[in-house]
Amino acid sequence: MMVLIKNTMNGCMVEGRKKQPLALIGANGMLASAVKRLLPDLYKIIPFDLPDFDLTDHHLVLKSLRKAKPKVIVNCAAYTNVDGCESEEELAKQINGNGPGHLAHAAKDIGATLVHISTDFVFDGEKTEPYIEDDPANPQSAYGRTKAFGEQAIIESDLKEYFIVRTSWLYGPSGKNFVDTIIQLAKEREELRIVSDQVGTPTYTEDLTQAIFSLLALDSSQSSSIPSYGIYHFSNEGECSWYGFAEEIINQLKKQGELLRVKEIVPIRTEEYPLPARRPAYSVLSKEKIKAATGLIIPGWKAALEKYLNMF
Repeated sequence: MMVLIKNTMNGCMVEGRKKQPLALIGANGMLASAVKRLLPDLYKIIPFDLPDFDLTDHHLVLKSLRKAKPKVIVNCAAYTNVDGCESEEELAKQINGNGPGHLAHAAKDIGATLVHISTDFVFDGEKTEPYIEDDPANPQSAYGRTKAFGEQAIIESDLKEYFIVRTSWLYGPSGKNFVDTIIQLAKEREELRIVSDQVGTPTYTEDLTQAIFSLLALDSSQSSSIPSYGIYHFSNEGECSWYGFAEEIINQLKKQGELLRVKEIVPIRTEEYPLPARRPAYSVLSKEKIKAATGLIIPGWKAALEKYLNMF
């Protein structure tokens, strides 16, 4: 299992030390709910979300964060409707692109560290081996373009203390996700048709949250062959297609004794299920950099899925 950062950090705390304020952007979302559940005792959360906090309003972002004075800003906010981005790219750019830039400028102004969550969609999917952090971005969708723009906005802000964490196929409690969709469909339909020629790695929100706090626990002043700040990749270990992911979800549900209507899962090709946004054919992320920097032991995607399904 993954190292429990909460316990590790508690062991390093000085008794009576004042908790560090952590600004959680997009505080009502799926990933943010995991951040709140797994928050180390070192921090206290200051939540920011719509309608009171608009990430696209530079003046409001700066004013709000100056008032809150957080030591850390974790940005879980994003326009994540991949197909919706195709018809609303300008709005998506404001949220996914300009918004992180506003946070970076605010972080620099108040002396905070920024953690920003990005995506495997910044890559074109043409590789056949895991993407590393230095691979060139070449997004093929509006969602990917706007997320890549957000990364660049942070890099060009002159903020030095930032972590950009690219992840993939995210699921967890308190949000719409592939796992919950398959569970519902498996109870309603006898046949499921699932794309089998897109390969990536599922990521459980709790494991991503542990990775975020592992990065924040790094002693950035300590000299290392691996720089503390910058871009990192994180997902669970292993890889699968969406078809393979759906198969495993259903297999695990059956082992738990769930009553399902589904009798057959049919693998289909991407062109048989056309959508507005182009998806990467292969977007597995290499975790070697984050493992070397933090010492994380990352659970495999099947084990992570089992942990999630056992919550119900």
